[in-house]
Amino acid sequence: MEEPIGVTEAAQVPQQRGEHLLDAAVRYAEERHWDVFPGTWLEAVEGRERCSCGAAACPLPGAHADRPDWAGQATGSGAAARRMWSKQPRASVLLPTGRTFDALEVPESAGFLALARMERMDLTLGPVTCTPDRRMLFFVLPGGAGKASELVRALGWNAEAIDLTGRGEGHYIAAPPTRIGGRGAVQWARKPTHVYRWLPDVDELISPLAYACGREAADARTRAS
Repeated sequence: MEEPIGVTEAAQVPQQRGEHLLDAAVRYAEERHWDVFPGTWLEAVEGRERCSCGAAACPLPGAHADRPDWAGQATGSGAAARRMWSKQPRASVLLPTGRTFDALEVPESAGFLALARMERMDLTLGPVTCTPDRRMLFFVLPGGAGKASELVRALGWNAEAIDLTGRGEGHYIAAPPTRIGGRGAVQWARKPTHVYRWLPDVDELISPLAYACGREAADARTRAS
């Protein structure tokens, strides 16, 4: 059977739009003063998406660091970011944590519950991302990740048991519009606009986040019983 006109192997697999990735990386560096660095990317191989790292069972295809010295590669210069993504326009946009911000990671269901509670409490929020793995990351001031477990414990929960984790120094997150394999793209639940530009301290968000995570964990146990 003849192949339909205009359909190629590459076209059968949705591709990250390189110009959007480059523009996003430059914007994060220039407008937000966030360090950025390029990670792996997605390649079309026999009609399927594969991570550029070559690992068949890559857990984060197209969205992880591609070199061990990634921390030293990260830059806050828009010009440097443009040069790096110009060399590989499909590279994912990764942001190191522990520098200008930390991130608190929770299940998506708990994250949206917490967001609603925070809005009722009239709390000041920073940027928040949603990943295609149904996770949410709340940006907080640097140093927050290291305090999260102790603060959760003081509220009567165990951070690991309720699936609340922090990402600080030595870690990174994938930023929109990075796509993770065939799962979809990282998106903003709260964009880093002037309204969500200033970062809250972890102490301000930990109570509603822990409450939401604890509630979701309890519901999950009930469903499993």
